Amino acid sequence: MKLKQFLGTTAVATALLFTGAANAELYQFTVTGDYSATWQLDTDVEPDVVIEQLGLTYYDVAGSYDGAASGYAHVSFFYGGFGGGLSLEDSATGEYLVVADGPQIYAGNGLTPSYTVGTYALTEYEGGGAYTLTISAVPEPATYGMLLAGMGMLGIALRRRQH
Repeated sequence: MKLKQFLGTTAVATALLFTGAANAELYQFTVTGDYSATWQLDTDVEPDVVIEQLGLTYYDVAGSYDGAASGYAHVSFFYGGFGGGLSLEDSATGEYLVVADGPQIYAGNGLTPSYTVGTYALTEYEGGGAYTLTISAVPEPATYGMLLAGMGMLGIALRRRQH
């Protein structure tokens, strides 16, 4: 019995050693409505282009973009004073897939933007389309490691109480 307790405690301690601080640095972006697209951005990646008072652009972002010739698009977010919103441009053809006005999607300066998890209503620039942009955090593997370690410790504590 003591061997089982020792092995269980050792397993939990090992799991805790290999977990790090949980940071939601990867974000999932989903556009729905009159156009559909999904992509992810890591906040540690600096935008390729930043134009003060205009916005920022990431080139060749992998994702799923309706009507795109490839699975890559240039993703731009616009400054609020410039109309806010975003645009998606097909990397292969240079054709705009969607250009939408709305709130400013990012905070901070253009070189180190931060995104707020939530839902944003967007409207087509010079058109009648309506879109919804949803930003959600993608948990890192360390988050799952900490969850499993915590559940293991709860299990050990419950087993000890039963004996």
